Amino acid sequence: MKITFLVVGKTEDSYINEGINKYLKRLKHYVKFELVEIPELKNTKNLREDQQKTKEAELIMKALSQSDHVILLDEKGDEFTSSQFAQFINKKMIGGIQNLVFIVGGPYGFDESIYKIAQGKTSLSRMTFSHQMVRLFFIEQLYRTFTILKGEPYHHE
Repeated sequence: MKITFLVVGKTEDSYINEGINKYLKRLKHYVKFELVEIPELKNTKNLREDQQKTKEAELIMKALSQSDHVILLDEKGDEFTSSQFAQFINKKMIGGIQNLVFIVGGPYGFDESIYKIAQGKTSLSRMTFSHQMVRLFFIEQLYRTFTILKGEPYHHE
């Protein structure tokens, strides 16, 4: 299985990039993983919120293929403990999914067209985090997931 993490915009803060790179290096020992950054929209001051979400949705759709299993990172999604998330990922692997795609939307969330194609939604927390921080938190949790599945001592309960 391959896991793709699709995000809108670049990570600009160097300390966040350092953390992301730290976990990306660790993660590659467990799973094929790709971080895909969709360019942030330009000149959004003249766009309404719904117009911005529609344009972002067009860019997201171009990055996806028909066979992708799409999970949205969404505040209204299912919440998991780290162990529960590990079991969620394990079920996807056992289920034969070829490419599991997690998507973080833009500042206003997702267009309805993206919700329609998604096979699920998950939430990292009921709190709201910056899109930059979500990237680091998610990649760390994905690394934690694989250490749990392999029985390695990274995670403690």
